[in-house]
Amino acid sequence: MKRRFLALPLLVAGLLITACNPAATLNRTTSLSGLNVTRNLHYGPDPRNVLDIYAPAQASQRPVVLFIHGGSWTSGDKNEYVFAGDSLARAGYVTAVMSYRLAPQHPYPDYIQDAAQALKWLQDNAAGYGGNGRDLYVVGHSAGAFNAAEVVDNARWLNEVGVPINTVHGVVGIAGPYDYDFRQYPSKNAFPVGSDPAEILPSRHLRPDAPPHLLLVAAGDTTVDPSNGEKMRAALQAAGVPVTYTVLPGLNHVTIVAALARNLTFLGGTRQAVLDFLAAQERR
Repeated sequence: MKRRFLALPLLVAGLLITACNPAATLNRTTSLSGLNVTRNLHYGPDPRNVLDIYAPAQASQRPVVLFIHGGSWTSGDKNEYVFAGDSLARAGYVTAVMSYRLAPQHPYPDYIQDAAQALKWLQDNAAGYGGNGRDLYVVGHSAGAFNAAEVVDNARWLNEVGVPINTVHGVVGIAGPYDYDFRQYPSKNAFPVGSDPAEILPSRHLRPDAPPHLLLVAAGDTTVDPSNGEKMRAALQAAGVPVTYTVLPGLNHVTIVAALARNLTFLGGTRQAVLDFLAAQERR
């Protein structure tokens, strides 16, 4: 009987996350007390070129994390990921959660260039919020993981905005679609008509001096095939880039990012895996 009652909170949490608006559910239970939160900072000229910063109290020269949301490049917003900013800031990171221009009005590479602009803004301005603009990390979920890998691994984008590639010290991809033929899926509208996946996919743009990567895959993901993670791992290894590849059991495409929230770590190991990876890079 006791075991049945212990399982009940897990069942209820799972139902809330999968059946309701997951962002609203998580953000309603996230307290920002004790953090310094600054909203709607413009890193570029478009109305969606905005980010929020979540910083530990009295932070000074702390590492900086840029979090990029998912949504098939056609939806999503920084305001849905308060829980991510809170979670990473509580662990000591000055965390920027960004919005970006959306397809189909803004197909690839617009949203990649937005990520580069956000990193440029953080390089130049993070010190005013307690961060070290030369100690950057990028974390993304789903389409955001694609963006995170592409903006860092393809030197073109950081070079375009004048961010030295050695200022980004790690990439975390959570359930990312790094290697798939988008021409066969509805997400093809996020890419130029007639474009060749081989010329766009992050797995094809790896520079050998890219920073270490953490690839997190949900064992039960039916939205982004886990083979994306396997192919990206193989590509990183072939390029000589350090990579940690972790399949998290019992999680799906939504719950793997939900488990980044401090109050939902019982769902799975996302938060601990991310924090362990970031801490390991800081010790390097």
